[in-house]
Amino acid sequence: METDETLDRYRRTQDAFEAVLAAVSPERWNSASACEHWTVRDVVGHVIWGLEVLRHHLAGEEYAPHNGPAGSEKPGELAGEDPLAGWRETREATAALLTGDVLTRPAPAWYVANRPGVTVTDYLALLTFDTLVHTWDVGSALGVKVTMEADIVAPSFSLARLIISRTPDTFGPKVKPAPGADQQTRFLAFLGRSA
Repeated sequence: METDETLDRYRRTQDAFEAVLAAVSPERWNSASACEHWTVRDVVGHVIWGLEVLRHHLAGEEYAPHNGPAGSEKPGELAGEDPLAGWRETREATAALLTGDVLTRPAPAWYVANRPGVTVTDYLALLTFDTLVHTWDVGSALGVKVTMEADIVAPSFSLARLIISRTPDTFGPKVKPAPGADQQTRFLAFLGRSA
């Protein structure tokens, strides 16, 4: 049951990310995002990288570009000239492999190295968290309002408390949310973002 819920949250978060990307006009891909040092195109490239890691893992193939992980330089290269099309292509190719028993298989090696015993389902939860945050990063930079679904924020917030590291290339210091702030604002504040 938890596997089904994780897969559902993963898909809904991707829908939200795609909706924000569809609102980006061509001249805005190279605009600054809410991620320091990254453009909107870079954020999309980073999210594509996370999916490509999964897609290649499920296909039994190696995948090791160095310009996709958090803190890397020029992840926008992975998004190509048309980041929305690149995202859609990668999303579709990855979704085609998420069938049968693959969700209970071990997660990609780099994630297992940090959290022994994790499965593909756990990696989907990580991708959900990452895509959720970056949906806001793109939307906020371009003036698109992003409202996160509470049942996706809650597990992503719990995961964030377990896994994030605070370095100049990943997550900065927590921001103090206003008293009575909603869950989305508190989640973003924990990740160093002022909503």
